[in-house]
Amino acid sequence: MWIAMTLLTFLCWGIADLFYKIGNRDEGEYNHLKTGIMVGLVMGIHATIFLILNHTNITLIDILKYLPVSFFYISSMVIGYRGLKYLELSISSPVQNTSGVITALLLLIFFHESFDYPFYIAVVLIFIGIFSLSLIQIKENKEKRIEYKKNNKWSKVFALTILFPLVYCVLDGAGTFLDGIYLDKLSLINEDTALVAYEYTFLIYGLVTWIYLRSKKQAFNIPKEKPKLLAALFETAGQFFYVYAMSGNATISAPIVGSYCVLSMLLSRVFLKEKLTKKEYIAIALVLIGIVILAIMDI
Repeated sequence: MWIAMTLLTFLCWGIADLFYKIGNRDEGEYNHLKTGIMVGLVMGIHATIFLILNHTNITLIDILKYLPVSFFYISSMVIGYRGLKYLELSISSPVQNTSGVITALLLLIFFHESFDYPFYIAVVLIFIGIFSLSLIQIKENKEKRIEYKKNNKWSKVFALTILFPLVYCVLDGAGTFLDGIYLDKLSLINEDTALVAYEYTFLIYGLVTWIYLRSKKQAFNIPKEKPKLLAALFETAGQFFYVYAMSGNATISAPIVGSYCVLSMLLSRVFLKEKLTKKEYIAIALVLIGIVILAIMDI
């Protein structure tokens, strides 16, 4: 069951990433905050419906208990939304998604797990594929870097394009590592409680951010933010599957889930008409082969 949940998370978050890109194309200063508000609202609604349908109770203690995980995840996502503004001239998506491989390695080191050789081969393939995508994007954006350098904007842009994905990678990797401990290795919390605690924490963040935007006299019109709404819906669906994926086998789930960037790249090629080179297709193929190997290991 957990491998199915893992693949569903991969699918939902890959689609969500596509809509995040569409919804953050504008140059608005508060665009990333509006994305966070939308995700918080959708997650809050889902958490409430989930509690009612499942007759589940949650306490403030549960939310505080899971707060370290929620903090790392929400922080990484807000950083990721901000970095989308610079995505065309950055290595954001591939670098960010190396966090899944890093998490798997941390779980191996701290919990002294051992797997058959196919696992290590798969992880290496995924890492090589995602790292290659990073290098390819750096090379392909050479002309844009030269243009920004001529306009004396390069130092700031370079710092932002490197800083955002690296900070995201560290925060998300830490969150996923803690999730592996909470849900799988030490079973500190059950899946339902973790899901609701995280989603209500995101709702609180969304409400606080909405109040902040109101103080800045910034309008937030949900009907006009359809791409952000769709991104939030798929993000929330992915989060639902994710907690069950991580509770089954976090060490294998983490690198698969963390590879959703390859799906978003393929979807961008189809729906946004973004061009992919042969080298990028090869790198994506390596990641997909690694994912297939990990999935087969559970059969």
